[in-house]
Amino acid sequence: MNRQTFLAALIGAAAFAHLPARAETVAEFPSKPVTLFTAFAPGSGPDATLRILSEKLGKLWNQRVIVENRPGGGGFIAMDAVKRAPADGYTLLQLDSDHLSAVPHLYKQRGADAVKHFEPVASIFRTTFLVAVGAESKWKTMGDLIAAAKAEPGKVTYGSWGVGSPGHLGGELLEELTGIRMQHIPYREVSQLFPAVGSGDVAWSLGTLPSSSGAYKAGKLRYLAVASTRRLPQLPDVPTAAEAGAPAGFDVNAFVVLVAPKGLPAPLRAKINADVAKVIADPELKARFDTFAFEPITWTPEEITRGVEAKSKVYEVLVKKANISLD
Repeated sequence: MNRQTFLAALIGAAAFAHLPARAETVAEFPSKPVTLFTAFAPGSGPDATLRILSEKLGKLWNQRVIVENRPGGGGFIAMDAVKRAPADGYTLLQLDSDHLSAVPHLYKQRGADAVKHFEPVASIFRTTFLVAVGAESKWKTMGDLIAAAKAEPGKVTYGSWGVGSPGHLGGELLEELTGIRMQHIPYREVSQLFPAVGSGDVAWSLGTLPSSSGAYKAGKLRYLAVASTRRLPQLPDVPTAAEAGAPAGFDVNAFVVLVAPKGLPAPLRAKINADVAKVIADPELKARFDTFAFEPITWTPEEITRGVEAKSKVYEVLVKKANISLD
């Protein structure tokens, strides 16, 4: 190769090196490991289901799917870890409807509107809450609970796992629907709540089946109702709230979804949504969800957005009424 040919080849190679890398196509995604951050603690129901989901997605994608727990801080720790990540589908975040719908109203000064930083990608499950009382409680129905609260305004107590939690706002919803007044007793952790209900330190609380089943199986709790329009298949003898004497609008649930930093290309979002839906339809995964009384859901991003907006309207009213602020 003479000197001129060599220089021409060198210039051509340098020019090629400065060309932008070929963009990955949707069909090629993922070509490297994907990380799923979660705002929930290891061992929790959402964490357990996410790990099952990650395993199934890993097989479908032929790539590692890693779960990273960032619990605490009302979800802010997890959100802060993800919101500045590239919007390329390789970093996703598991949040629930409380993070998306209630937190913006609870932390107004902090600018905590997750919808501004993230966009919905795929849904995972919905969970319904149960109304629990101590095994020795004299109340047998929701009608009994409501009558007691009407007879002694502000005296009936209910517990939750924190101010602004679904357990707290669910109690506020019952007050709003019935015109009763009760006393909210927040606990630091769910593990403290149900022993308190079982011992009668607080009169009642809301809880999911996974969070309350230990005390229930130990004979410390009874369920008055499912705060839903449908009974749970896992507890067919427990009536709905309306069947037990509560207003039909007393429906307390949460849904869990995957979100991505703003700017995720629509075709990639559609692919991830379809792949997650495919995995959730797996009979093995559905059977595992059943053990938690989690209902698998396969919503489109648009349906997730509508669900978030509907809950946000309810939470806005309840937070204002109770004058709750966590700033």
